[in-house]
Amino acid sequence: MEPRLKAEIWVKALFQRCHTLGAFATVVQRGDETAGSVMVKVNSLDGRAIAYVSGFDFNGKRVWRCQPQNEPAAESEIDLYIDRAIKRDPDMWVVEIEDRDGRHFLTEPIEKLG
Repeated sequence: MEPRLKAEIWVKALFQRCHTLGAFATVVQRGDETAGSVMVKVNSLDGRAIAYVSGFDFNGKRVWRCQPQNEPAAESEIDLYIDRAIKRDPDMWVVEIEDRDGRHFLTEPIEKLG
């Protein structure tokens, strides 16, 4: 099992990646500094967005899952999904990335549903 970065440090690294490559990122919901889970909303600035939820595989490596579906949806639909997720897990971090190309800047694997 790989050692895990604190959530706050991981979020700061994502910000650096985004800003270095020309995208804007902001924290929508600040979670637990140490163990909070992370959700990344990618807003492509065309009324559509997609959410990625972090998790860990059996070896302790971070993986991402597209939620609530495998493709971009109306931004309002993604926002409702995020609001429900925060109610279930108030320690979760939510980061929004605005990028016209829809880049997520996640270096870990992304698992598609179904």
